[in-house]
Order: sequence, then structure tokens, then C-alpha cells
Amino acid sequence: MKLRKVTAASAVTLALAVSVTACGGGKKNDDSSGGGKKIAIGIKYDQPGIGQQTPQGYTGFDVDVATYVAKKLGYSAKQIEWKQSKSADRETMLQRGDVDFIAASYSITPERQKKVDFAGPYLLAHQDVLIRADDSTIKSPSDLNKKKLCSVAGSTSAQNVHDKLAPKAQLQQYPTYSACLTGLQSKAIDALTTDDSILAGYAAQPQFKGKFKLGAFKMTNENYGIGVKKGSDLKAKINKALEEMVSDGSWKTAVEKNFGPANYKNEPAPKIGDIKS
Repeated sequence: MKLRKVTAASAVTLALAVSVTACGGGKKNDDSSGGGKKIAIGIKYDQPGIGQQTPQGYTGFDVDVATYVAKKLGYSAKQIEWKQSKSADRETMLQRGDVDFIAASYSITPERQKKVDFAGPYLLAHQDVLIRADDSTIKSPSDLNKKKLCSVAGSTSAQNVHDKLAPKAQLQQYPTYSACLTGLQSKAIDALTTDDSILAGYAAQPQFKGKFKLGAFKMTNENYGIGVKKGSDLKAKINKALEEMVSDGSWKTAVEKNFGPANYKNEPAPKIGDIKS
């Protein structure tokens, strides 16, 4: 009889433990305020027109794409947990499971594909340079030789220029594109290089109107993809969502909304899996 009491008590304790574990598991998908699921999405916080954190919230083409994809996956805008994804941290964030996917001007490259999977591409951009509006010395990529060229840590842009087009360019790594822009304005650097879509966003900001210009060099093809953890089944689901975004006109609307003010000449929506070298 005594043994039965002990056994019954143990069973109750075990049941409570299982219940607590079940309620506490899956932290990423729990919403303590209402019990709803959450999705964590990595974006850039400092790229106007692409991904930017503002006092009013988050704006940009990548934000609109990610919000559309999340909706197709079953999440409302209120269920999205935005996380800053700096260029140098993206693969690590995916591998650790800090985010479910990343839409952060994330160019698909063979090296990155060894570490993570990509859905898309959903935008074809081109590497370019941003220079001061009164600079007449940089007219072609070769003119970047012996110039101070800025890009951000973890980005491939400046290294591409150095390796293939201007081997004597003086590479300058800054933590963010905003920091590069400040250096360009103060003449601490001569040119900022990254994707033309990102550069156009910066040049179009009211406070910089007329101060900078694009080189229009189109030095590389940059295939923007949505990064997911290696082997994740999200890849196929996101690809389907991206196809729907193009077919229902939402992709075009997002392009015009975010890039239109800068007169950015975008490429047509790429087909899923069609990566331009």
C-alpha cells in the first residue's frame, strides 16, 4: 500500500514535469502574450531601400519580400521577430538557429552554398560604386587603383574589385555601409562599393540628395537569395512563395515602392534557381 502511494506520487510528478516541458519547449515559436507562433527573420538594419530600422518600424525591399514569404508560411506581420543580420554573421546565425531565414541583400555564392542553403534568387543586382558627385577621377573600375575603397566586413564586394579589376585599390573595411558613407562624405575614402540596389537607396535619401552618384559600372551579377539552414525544408516552401509573389504582382509593387524614388533600373524578376554568373 505504501509503495502504491509512492508510485502514484511519482506518476503525478512525472506528468507535471512533462506538461511543463511541453509548455516551455519551442521557445522560438511561442508567443507569451497570446500563445501564437513566431518566426525569426534576419534582415539588414542600415540599408535604405533594402532593409532599414526606423522609428516607425522596418522598411525596404527585403522587408517586404520577407513579410510576404512569412505570410505564405502562415505567419502574420505581428508574428515576425526581426533580427539584425550583419554580413559577417549571416551563416553563423543560420547554423545556430538564431533565425528561421535571412533576407538581407544576401548574394548567392558557391562558398556560401557550402554552409547554408538558398531559396531564390528573388533579385538580380549588380556590383557598382558610389562616389562623390563632384569626383571626376573615377570613370571606370580601373580608376579605383590607388583609391581608398570601402566595403563592410563579411561582404565580398571590395575583394572582388581588388582581385579582378583594380589590384592596387586600397581596401578599407568598415563595420556598416552607413560608416562607409560617412567616410565617403568626409573624404576619408574615395569610393564605396557594393550592390547598385543598396547604393541607390543611400543616394536617394533626402539628406544626401545631389551629393553622391553611381558609377554605373555593373561589375558583377549579384543574385539575392533567402538563406536557410542547410537541409531545411523551408527552401522549397520559400521558393513557392517567391514564385507567387512574382505572379500576383506583389514583387513588382515592392520594387517600385522601394527603388522607384532613386530611378533604379532593376532587372526583371529572376526565375527560381536561375543564378547568373
